[in-house]
Amino acid sequence: MQDILFTPFTLSSGLTLKNRILMAPLTRCMADDNLVPTQAMADYYQKRAGTGLIISEAIIIRPDGQGYPNTPGLFTSQQIQGWRKVTEAVHNNGGKIFAQLWHVGRVAHPHFFGGGDVLAPSAIGIEGSVPRMRELTYQTPKAVTQSDIDSLIYDYAKAAENAIEAGFDGVELHGANGYLIDQFLHYSSNHRTDEYGQTPSNMSRFPLAVVDAVITAIGAERTAIRVSPGAYFNMEADARDRNVFDYLLAQLSIRNLAYLHGGIFDDAMEFDYLDGRISRYLRDNYTGALVGVGGFTPQSAAAAIGNNDFDLVAIGRPLIANPDYVERVKQQQELTPYSEEMLAALI
Repeated sequence: MQDILFTPFTLSSGLTLKNRILMAPLTRCMADDNLVPTQAMADYYQKRAGTGLIISEAIIIRPDGQGYPNTPGLFTSQQIQGWRKVTEAVHNNGGKIFAQLWHVGRVAHPHFFGGGDVLAPSAIGIEGSVPRMRELTYQTPKAVTQSDIDSLIYDYAKAAENAIEAGFDGVELHGANGYLIDQFLHYSSNHRTDEYGQTPSNMSRFPLAVVDAVITAIGAERTAIRVSPGAYFNMEADARDRNVFDYLLAQLSIRNLAYLHGGIFDDAMEFDYLDGRISRYLRDNYTGALVGVGGFTPQSAAAAIGNNDFDLVAIGRPLIANPDYVERVKQQQELTPYSEEMLAALI
């Protein structure tokens, strides 16, 4: 049954992936102090080029999008050059790689960008503190103005252009997991009363504007997005969110994107207002190539793809523990279990 994982898959761009196993985006906080990728990062990604496609760790599009220490950027020439070393390493080892573009929205912290406003759809903060820097507590964000929105859309598109300049094969917009784009899509974080709030079409307006700007910059065939219809991370669930994602997914379906990626830590989770699992909801409401994610083993992933639940599977922590994951699965070798201390080094 696992043979299906090793069959090629062609995206809408004509980009053919050598297998159906993707490396999920995995934040490692290993960039240098200028948020430039290091040689250790190039080596790390090169070792995982056996996957059909690597999705990079989330990459911030501009300084005020940072919410974690040493997360890489893609807005300076140094950062572009640093990522070029990574993409060349992956390509030289026969792999393909997309850049995941990121602005964390209300979980940003002024510590990282020298002060100023934290931006979000609405002035609704969250409790808690910055991971790895627990002395930094979250701030109440500023509700973005139209001028802020216009500049954010521009900066997403510019980051996409920078990604192509850096040698990436395409980009994935991080529209999931409670970050900026996702914050517009959920009623618990979007209390706006203007054209960006209250209704499914309004709440989808900013995410779709970002998608369209990136499409204009680099083409739909090199543009993908990750979404989280189930509100679960820095977000409260609201059954009305279903209507927002029904609208959003219909709009995304007509844009002929490279793929759509679910954002969930465990796809066994079920949501009453989505009538079950996120992967099933996405398959029922999106017509293009779909990436499943969330705790899949090789066996369960192969079964899900065989059942047409999704077309590709993204693997996260097991790929931290097993750089040669694809070959190990193909040869039916035992996998090294993931453990938390592995996060301390790029193996």
